[in-house]
Amino acid sequence: PYSLPKLLAIDSVDWNKAALDLAFCALPHATTQRVIKALLASAPGTKVVDLSADFRLADPAAYARWYGHEHHAPELQKEAVYGLSEIYRSSIKSARLVANPGCYTTCAELALIPLLRAKAIDPDEIVIDAKSGMTGAGRAAKEEMLFSEVSEGFHAYGVGRHRHMAELDQEFSRAAGRMVIVSFTPHLVPMNRGIFSTIYVRGLKTSAEALHAILSKSYAAEPFVHVLPFGEMPHTRHVRGSNMIFIGLANDRVEARAIICAALDNLTKGASGQAVQNMNLMLGFPETLGLEQVALFP
Repeated sequence: PYSLPKLLAIDSVDWNKAALDLAFCALPHATTQRVIKALLASAPGTKVVDLSADFRLADPAAYARWYGHEHHAPELQKEAVYGLSEIYRSSIKSARLVANPGCYTTCAELALIPLLRAKAIDPDEIVIDAKSGMTGAGRAAKEEMLFSEVSEGFHAYGVGRHRHMAELDQEFSRAAGRMVIVSFTPHLVPMNRGIFSTIYVRGLKTSAEALHAILSKSYAAEPFVHVLPFGEMPHTRHVRGSNMIFIGLANDRVEARAIICAALDNLTKGASGQAVQNMNLMLGFPETLGLEQVALFP
């Protein structure tokens, strides 16, 4: 009476017989594109949210350059919609394939895209200093992931070559209407989950208070984006386990420069939570369905 139900392995699913409205794909990079290609060929009416990086980059050449191999489904790569829910909501609603953004990129893009669209900051003066908990590095059995290697330590990684840089460049260029190349450095901190990004920007003939007003107005009706009062800063504990992102902004002592701090949970708003948010949009459900839980504090 207590036996577990029979579970289907991914290689035993017959997509021709499976009755699916939507599939989440959370397989490793390069594996996902082959599975999704087969799924949509057999069941073209199925919708897909992909949590890997396989469909995030629209340019096949950029994908090959950053991931070291050609894309196996270039036609789907062109079709895929980038799933930054608050920014591309209307496109996501009608999409068949949505590429769920990365965790670092979700944090930085939500903090900066409204400012780039408003041409309120200099696109050539963006510096992103980001920190992530250990779950952001995956679950592989690596020496550098051992407790004794991580505990009581703090370090940068992927310096000048992290793959999320390609995603950031793509989305910031799209928002600014011209090519943008950002400075981005990720760090690993000894906590389980959470991302905290400190972003330095230079305003274009506008004050930090004006930048804050742009963000506040842009996200005033958004259920999952909370812009803090001017000068207040977020904490990873404020968003832990929730689908929220908290954004704070303050003046820098350097003239015309502002400091933006943003925090989210890399496992929810930075991954599975945003995937569910995108599913809700694609299937016509209330966008907040299943996502209104409060942060896990303490």
